[in-house]
Amino acid sequence: MGNRDQMQDRFASGAQYIAGQLRPGTSGRTQDIVDPATGETVLSYELAGTGDVDAAVAAAREAFPQWAGATPGERSDALHAFASVLAAQADDFARAESLQCGKPIKLSTEFDVPGTVDNTAFFAGAARHLQGQSAGEYSGDHTSYVRREAIGVIGSIAPWNYPLQMAAWKILPAVAAGNTIVLKPAEITPLTSLMFAQAATEAGIPDGVINIVSGAGLGAGEHLVGHPDVAMTSFTGSTAVGKRVAEIATSTVKRLHLELGGKAPFVVFDDADPEAAIQGAVAGSLINSGQDCTAATRVYVQRPLYEQLTAGIADVMASVRVGDPFDPSTDLGPLVSHTHRDRVAGFVERARSYARVVTGGAVPKGRPEGAFYLPTLIAGAAQDSEVVQSEIFGPVLVILPFDSDEEGIALANDTPYGLAASAWTRDVYRAGRATREIKAGCVWVNDHIPIISEMPHGGYKASGYGKDMSTYSFEEYTQVKHVMYDNTAVAAKDWHRTIFGDR
Repeated sequence: MGNRDQMQDRFASGAQYIAGQLRPGTSGRTQDIVDPATGETVLSYELAGTGDVDAAVAAAREAFPQWAGATPGERSDALHAFASVLAAQADDFARAESLQCGKPIKLSTEFDVPGTVDNTAFFAGAARHLQGQSAGEYSGDHTSYVRREAIGVIGSIAPWNYPLQMAAWKILPAVAAGNTIVLKPAEITPLTSLMFAQAATEAGIPDGVINIVSGAGLGAGEHLVGHPDVAMTSFTGSTAVGKRVAEIATSTVKRLHLELGGKAPFVVFDDADPEAAIQGAVAGSLINSGQDCTAATRVYVQRPLYEQLTAGIADVMASVRVGDPFDPSTDLGPLVSHTHRDRVAGFVERARSYARVVTGGAVPKGRPEGAFYLPTLIAGAAQDSEVVQSEIFGPVLVILPFDSDEEGIALANDTPYGLAASAWTRDVYRAGRATREIKAGCVWVNDHIPIISEMPHGGYKASGYGKDMSTYSFEEYTQVKHVMYDNTAVAAKDWHRTIFGDR
């Protein structure tokens, strides 16, 4: 299912999935999905307009009472069936993801797709555990308990870097909790989101529970966020766009979950294993061609190890195999588009005036048709420089020295972001201090990047708020209700005297 002809056949009816059916968009505008490795068009489709968003929200609203009223066991069974369908179609999903994004097939096959299947299986189990506080007589005269109830129609917007996984992160906790959803994927990478929704239908999840509108942010996206029948918005993307989403959502007083940008620090103390840090820095910075908001972007190295790590990282980066995403030996594919590749290159070119490009910093020879860029290491940049402070979102790593532990942690915290970080040390007390003092939603010790379904993902500061994955995500997608029963059967309560009458 990864080739162009198959995609054109599969989505001949359109790239909007509403109430269990594919249909064309009605915006009057056409979008090309382009293979970033070759520059060839995979699929042209009609973008969603505001009318398509209205239709998708109406379908979700109609499906909500039945889905919210299903038992946790029924929702769990449906999600288990969903996981089985996804697993059976794993190869199709991997090839489609690599085709639209340019990510190496080994990444799609070993990370994106199995991670999504696992996430689906996790939420199939979690659907049975929507628990509130145990019942108790907290006032003495009443029994209280907490209900977790579905919110309603969720309007979610996902980015282009991990289309399949981001669709899953948005859809699964929402529907496991009994909500219905309208997801807007990035218009340049909607294929696996649409396939995900189709697989849900194959698994028996009712029509209208999961809907996909493939449209532009300024049209379909803003209309979805501001829609009066959408009870909650979940957005993953840049901090700048997140601010706009928050403005629109706030005007309609809806629940809001934001997972925004990152500029993850990678702090190497002088007792760290140098080889482990070198390997980890290259892997952590180049995953998905660096198009990962948790990717290592700023390596801070305590001065005794600085020269060794600079040379070691440069050597390993130079050995990375850049090429055809469908070649199993390829390590690094293209960036998602030529436009984005040129944006990343612009950061590096501007940095040449104030820093040193140790390796990379160029388009590889012999691949003019693709959006490729070599793994790049930059040294000598100041802490307040653009490449240290701004999210580049490409295979670009900046390395800086530090002296004291206090300075290293302070530098790690010295950006607006706080999504992820890592600390590299063999000293348990240093590790403990770093995990306490680095302000990020995830801090790894002696590793950088691994995620698991059971643990939450989300940020501090300008990286947003709220959690994806794990049962913590139910805090985003459920309404907490306090129920309180009187146990006295007394008509005239003692507290009434504070309003009228005497004791």
